[in-house]
Amino acid sequence: MTTYEDYQRATVFFDAKDYISAARILTPIVADDPSNRAAVELLGRAYFHSAQLSRAEETFRRLVELDPGNGWAYEALARSLERQSRHDEAARHRKLAQAMGSDTSIEIEVSVTAGNLA
Repeated sequence: MTTYEDYQRATVFFDAKDYISAARILTPIVADDPSNRAAVELLGRAYFHSAQLSRAEETFRRLVELDPGNGWAYEALARSLERQSRHDEAARHRKLAQAMGSDTSIEIEVSVTAGNLA
């Protein structure tokens, strides 16, 4: 398989919310080409969604290094730090993201109750 085919396969797993499988496919892609921003971003997202927060943090830091003008990358790094209860450190990255015009992510929790189903 080519790198592109592996990346597409990882995308299919990510879209199916199988984040761990996506990360397994993406890890060697990023190891072979650490400057591949698309693969680094998707790997960071897969780590984040599978609650591998220290790996997500490390990967988003790499993305910030690769693309220092990417406000989304700073926002993703801030979210990873916040989920690790490192709010003071996250604030710095969140301010950079906002200065670059990135919208602050707000998680919305949706819960379903028996009353909602009737």
